[in-house]
Amino acid sequence: MTQNTVEILMSMLFAAAFAYMIGWISGEQVSRRKSAEEQLAELSNYLPRIWSGTRAQQLELKQMRSILNDAHKHIVAVSKGLKNPAR
Repeated sequence: MTQNTVEILMSMLFAAAFAYMIGWISGEQVSRRKSAEEQLAELSNYLPRIWSGTRAQQLELKQMRSILNDAHKHIVAVSKGLKNPAR
């Protein structure tokens, strides 16, 4: 075999290995996505049952939501202040 033939065969081998790895990775990503979509479908089936909770639970969740929203506003204000120091 000449030097050119060896170089061509090696480059073809590397290209095939690279294509195999890309295919494997993309297959894994597709599998993860399908699994996530299935889990999301299952959870969306349970959602009406969850929202049919008692009035007390709904009020408690509303209070928690408002507390988290207030905390978020304070955190965002502080973090913006850190990004833009006083001059």
